[in-house]
Amino acid sequence: MQGSQGSKQIAALLKQVRQLTEQLKNVASQDMEPKAKEERVKLLQAQIQMVEAQIAAIQRQQQQEQLSQQQETQVAKDALAAKNAPRRTPGLGENVDTYA
Repeated sequence: MQGSQGSKQIAALLKQVRQLTEQLKNVASQDMEPKAKEERVKLLQAQIQMVEAQIAAIQRQQQQEQLSQQQETQVAKDALAAKNAPRRTPGLGENVDTYA
């Protein structure tokens, strides 16, 4: 998922949370049976939790993608640095094991 696509989804989901929250506030003023109000409140709370879980999942996915991209960039930088590093041939004595 690309960042802008995820951001658009999050914005839409946040709008949905606001709408559900508004509906939840309005339940108190609705002319309904107490049991029906209670069920409506539970339903709206469950919907809000589900939408919030979707938002959290998108955010986790965005963070994971960002981390992967950073790692890929670092690997590419490391590969380039290794390629451009000066080659050094060992001098005398550097490859000799000495025992006392």
